[in-house]
Amino acid sequence: MERLADFVSNKEMDSEYINVESEHSAMSACIGAQAAGVRTFTATCSQGLALMHEVLFIASGLRLPIVMANVNRALSAPISIWNDHSDSIAERDSGWIQLYVESSQEAFDTIIQAYKIAEKSLLPVMVCLDGYILSHVYEPISTLTQQQVDKFLPNYKPKFKLDPNNPLTVGPIADPNYYMEFKKEQHEAILNSIKIIKQTNNEFKKLFNRSYGNGLIETYNINAKKLFVAMGSVCGTIKELIDRNKQYGLIKIKCFRPFPKEELKRLVKNKELIVIDKNISFGNEGALAIEIKTISPYVKSVIAGLGGRDITIEGLLKIAEKGGWLQ
Repeated sequence: MERLADFVSNKEMDSEYINVESEHSAMSACIGAQAAGVRTFTATCSQGLALMHEVLFIASGLRLPIVMANVNRALSAPISIWNDHSDSIAERDSGWIQLYVESSQEAFDTIIQAYKIAEKSLLPVMVCLDGYILSHVYEPISTLTQQQVDKFLPNYKPKFKLDPNNPLTVGPIADPNYYMEFKKEQHEAILNSIKIIKQTNNEFKKLFNRSYGNGLIETYNINAKKLFVAMGSVCGTIKELIDRNKQYGLIKIKCFRPFPKEELKRLVKNKELIVIDKNISFGNEGALAIEIKTISPYVKSVIAGLGGRDITIEGLLKIAEKGGWLQ
């Protein structure tokens, strides 16, 4: 966000930069700006995302294509400023598309793709990148010129916007005769976004020769009998493990919402799955494991990396045989 402020201040970016008093206000400002017909971006993490909770549902319910980067960090208490996925997982049912990235390069590319995905689906998109592991390190990436981005992402033409010359109502009350119809349309839009996400990934690949699986999932040594299933930067550690030990493979979940159930069903049949969750659904298991168990009975659930705890290759090998909590 600081770098974006520099761009605007130096007139390198034709945008308005709004300072607000809280994340609740930040998302409220995004809703107003996007409803007025301009592309809108914000970023947050952890307790900030939690403070946005009320307004996230309004943004998605109004079908506003806002793009937000969430730097994944643990939720308090106790206070932690380190990485896990508890913040975004807590908002998994807020109606936002959720995309998780492994590297800085993938974060850069996915933010650009997120605008096209959001605008075609009329849904907000949350791009989730691991705090500290990605947000606080330097990593070389291949950038794109303004001309290249413009070729991939044409000027924004909102389908609906607030206009004094063409008044409309945004966010009216819906009594019991109508509310469910709105929610059903929203649910169908999330499901239909699967095609849009895959198509956008393919378009990006054709132009820039970079892609991340099919945009929903990415596989590594998929023919192995034992497959890790994970999201975010830990996938890089798992790939290094696989390079040393070919009995394992990886399914990287890039898109958690919508959940790529059909794609996974074709891959996990009769495979032993080791699901790594950097979150915990208290009283049950990790959120990803809960989802995976709806399509496969052969799941070992692993809770790892909470509050920024290191996940090492040795630790992964140890826990792969029994599941449970990686200490």
